[in-house]
Amino acid sequence: MKNISTLSKLLFCLLLLINTTAFAQQDKPNIIFILTDDQRWDALGFSGNDIIQTPEMDKLAEQGVYFKNAFVTTPICAASRASVLTGLYERTHGYTFGQELNEGYAQNSYPAQLRKLGYETGFFGKFGVNYPGFSKLFDVSDSYDRNGKFDDRRGYFYKTIDEDTVHLTKYTSHQAQEFIKNQSSEKPFMLSLSFSAPHAHDSAKDQYFWSSDVDHLYEDVTFPKPLLSQQKYFDQQPDYVKEGENRTRWFWRYDTPEKYQKSMKGYYRMISEVDSEIGKIRKTLAEKGMDKNTVIIFMGDNGYFQGERQLAGKWLMYDNSLRVPMIIYDPRNPGHREITDFALNIDIAPTVLEFATGKLPQEWQGLSLADYVLGENPAQDRKEFVAEHLWKVDIIPASEGIRTKDWKYFRYQDDLAHEELYNIKKDPLEKRNLAGKKGYSDTLNEMREAFDQQVKKLEADKID
Repeated sequence: MKNISTLSKLLFCLLLLINTTAFAQQDKPNIIFILTDDQRWDALGFSGNDIIQTPEMDKLAEQGVYFKNAFVTTPICAASRASVLTGLYERTHGYTFGQELNEGYAQNSYPAQLRKLGYETGFFGKFGVNYPGFSKLFDVSDSYDRNGKFDDRRGYFYKTIDEDTVHLTKYTSHQAQEFIKNQSSEKPFMLSLSFSAPHAHDSAKDQYFWSSDVDHLYEDVTFPKPLLSQQKYFDQQPDYVKEGENRTRWFWRYDTPEKYQKSMKGYYRMISEVDSEIGKIRKTLAEKGMDKNTVIIFMGDNGYFQGERQLAGKWLMYDNSLRVPMIIYDPRNPGHREITDFALNIDIAPTVLEFATGKLPQEWQGLSLADYVLGENPAQDRKEFVAEHLWKVDIIPASEGIRTKDWKYFRYQDDLAHEELYNIKKDPLEKRNLAGKKGYSDTLNEMREAFDQQVKKLEADKID
């Protein structure tokens, strides 16, 4: 009897260990991070836009945490995506077009961290960062973007599903759904999805391309004129902006009323198509029984000019370029919140890792936003952030600055004499440049000094 009792105790302990292990696996959530390309903050129904149709994105916002003041620290896809990946400012990771991401930063990135924690990791879509070790960074991965060989719709329509050529948005969604179907409950997964949409296919006469099932959307809509489209706001720009790529792309998309209406409809249709595919991905999660344990994080990689100041594209230090949509949905902690604290692209890596119950690397410069789902406010003490676009190219002037709740200061690196200062609290559209105006010299000096101090810190964090 004594031996039977001992055996029973051993069996009980074994069962307890198995149950504890299973609980630990279930306790780690699955994570899906969705990134769109060139989706500005207000291209979302939940933001108050009563034209665009984004019911799935709106549902995520209604069910989760919506960040009203989400920004990227660098308004261009390459550097912004590197910041998302590494949790670092561009000033520190040093990556932009024409370079390779430093190996040390790559090995300290969120996918590398999650693999150490036992996550099955996947990536599909536009990686956008030149890193030779990409194929080993995720367990399953496929990096692709618009096809530059074609200057027509084939830029977006060249991938196939069951021998049918489909839009890249549908292809990325299909890969996501197949990845989810192949997951088991024994191991948590982290899936990064990077849609190429709604980025224009720059080389094509028709800039925007979408699937036929969204053809009907916005057909009868007349879009209002862009804000600040009057000539005076263009004339206020320095010559290198007037003659740069922001102006060139304005001619591609917005320089006539007809072209503006066509471009806006195309841009919105591409976002609505992404929205529809998000719904399909969530349906797949539900069918797999994983919807109650999968955190979804959504954001855009940079903002976008739509004719404001008679400009297009991004790159500049105005909020048009910097401000993006951001949502966190955690089904384990349901409840809607709207947050006014600054949330940044450098926060994605820390947020993902905290949801995965990992320890955050000290080198990361972002903050975890995960605890917002618990009613806390982890970024409430963030009073400012650096904004910068450091790519040295003739057609886009490199610029840098700092943004607080009430003020913004920026300058162009090759023309330090030109400075811009805005009272964001009173002038949210950044209409009146106060640099050089009487009564604002102290504020200008304070903002300039605050920026210079932040730059010293960011540069001190670089890997030698």
